[in-house]
Amino acid sequence: MEELRAKFINAIAEAADEAALEDVRIAAVGKKGEVALKMRELGKMSPEERQVAGPALNALKDEINSALAARKASLADAALEERLRSEWLDVTLPARRRGQGTIHPVSQVTEEVTAIFADMGFAVAEGPRIDSDWYNFDALNIPGHHPARAEMDTFYMHRGEGDNRPPHVLRTHTSPVQIRTMEKTGAPVRVICPGGVYRADYDQTHTPMFHQVEGLAVDKDISMANLKWTLEEFVKAFFNVDNVELRFRASHFPFTEPSAEVDLRCSWADGQLRVGEGDDWMEILGSGMVHPKVLAAGGIDPEQWQGFAFGMGIDRIAMLKYGIPDLRSFFDSDLRWLRHYGFAALDQPTLHGGLAR
Repeated sequence: MEELRAKFINAIAEAADEAALEDVRIAAVGKKGEVALKMRELGKMSPEERQVAGPALNALKDEINSALAARKASLADAALEERLRSEWLDVTLPARRRGQGTIHPVSQVTEEVTAIFADMGFAVAEGPRIDSDWYNFDALNIPGHHPARAEMDTFYMHRGEGDNRPPHVLRTHTSPVQIRTMEKTGAPVRVICPGGVYRADYDQTHTPMFHQVEGLAVDKDISMANLKWTLEEFVKAFFNVDNVELRFRASHFPFTEPSAEVDLRCSWADGQLRVGEGDDWMEILGSGMVHPKVLAAGGIDPEQWQGFAFGMGIDRIAMLKYGIPDLRSFFDSDLRWLRHYGFAALDQPTLHGGLAR
């Protein structure tokens, strides 16, 4: 018995891992282990021999099980110690730098424009980017022969054979939102309509998709004087200057009458735009008094109401304000460009806190 005890106690102590320890357990106290076989031999012994051998075997079995449990715990502690040693980490080291996103200039300038016009009492109106040609052209007094309605300038949606729905287009301006707003709210109304628009054009200053903001104000006594004041206040707030000079040049838009292109006095000293000074003029937007037919298309009686409208490119005024040279880079998804021209996430533009960094 003592020989059997020494054999398994030594084997347990020499087990290098849990797999080897399990092999010792099976050989010692498993169903076919040596201790179990000795237990079976008790039945062949005389009562006197059983009284001696039985307690001795039970004590041996308990001792082996205790040694197995102790060795298993020792191996587990050793494995944990080794794991902690190999996975050691200096918690005093600085953490890895986490990437921080930036706000795209288009999103930032849209918020700036919204903040300025909100201070003047303009609400924000939005509409679908895919619209019928009635909202995009007919309701805006754009005749069927107008070049803007040609497929070389406008993206028309494909129609399957037998589809008799009216033609739909990717909107070429946000003016359809003005029609939908007049239909919904009636007069008086004062809204701006920012959003993406689409035209078949691509070069340094044009892309197939860009962003516009258009404004509409309708009331009973609105005039060009109100339009001029509104645009002057916007330009002063947007470019953060005290004085501006705008020049209204007669033009023609189907949806306004009279119509005017608006130029801004500026200078380009050392390649940098300076607003409100110098001898240069730069066109920044189109405007005019809303055509009576457009008011009628929006469900408003042009005999009682009149209003003004204007529109400008958000991307373009962002380029002017922040010195961005190429419109195409707005859509290149270049993270280096975004890190350079982007804005911090908490850079929320307000008239009180400032519209720019």
